[in-house]
Amino acid sequence: MAEHRLTQEAWREHTYWPLMAASLIWLVAYSWQVIADLHGPAELLARGVMAVTWLVFVVDYAMRLALAHPRGAWFRAHLFDFAVVALPMLRPLRLLRVLTLVNVLQRTAGTALRSRIAIYGAGAAILVIYIGALAVLDAERHAPGANIVNFGDAIWWAFVTITTVGYGDYYPITVSGRIVAVLLMAGGVAIVGVVTATLSSWVIERVARGHDDDEAATRGQVRRLAEQLTEMAARLPEPPAARGDDRPAG
Repeated sequence: MAEHRLTQEAWREHTYWPLMAASLIWLVAYSWQVIADLHGPAELLARGVMAVTWLVFVVDYAMRLALAHPRGAWFRAHLFDFAVVALPMLRPLRLLRVLTLVNVLQRTAGTALRSRIAIYGAGAAILVIYIGALAVLDAERHAPGANIVNFGDAIWWAFVTITTVGYGDYYPITVSGRIVAVLLMAGGVAIVGVVTATLSSWVIERVARGHDDDEAATRGQVRRLAEQLTEMAARLPEPPAARGDDRPAG
């Protein structure tokens, strides 16, 4: 079993950056197709590029599943990887794994963890807004009576939706567009919750750190400190004069 784990780990190491590149290529091709509203040979080219990247994800998932033992437990623990293969919109989210390489130097482990969470949350929010805008524009642009017909309006709608503000000036009218809206709202609740919790934790730590300097020492703390100083003084060697060092006079 150890051999299988090592083989799977080696496979992940060799495919990490190729999969990141495939995710980025898919996002660029999809952006080109939607924003430029491609037709004809250009649209076929963009769809062909996206199909090739999809095959890359399928091969990677199949190989890791084949190397896993037991496969059932691995499948249940990697449902997101399966969703990435099944749902095209999730493939660019793999780019968030690059943010885990950011080296945050902080004084405490808690501050470093919060910094990583903040960076990851900000990256997730930006990527989800962008993908949601592309998806809703792709679904709405050519629908009769649609009001989201350009990328600027789609970005504005995605930003308003993920923050749960909901002005109502732009809204999807197609079934697929409304599905994108539901997923974006769910993602917005999760991201806003993470950011709020991280900010609250940081504020609590700052307040607690400031109060530490203002708290007066108790009598017990002063007594223990005096006892420790007495013990340290007793362990120090006595000076030569105190030991009665009778050296002959020169």
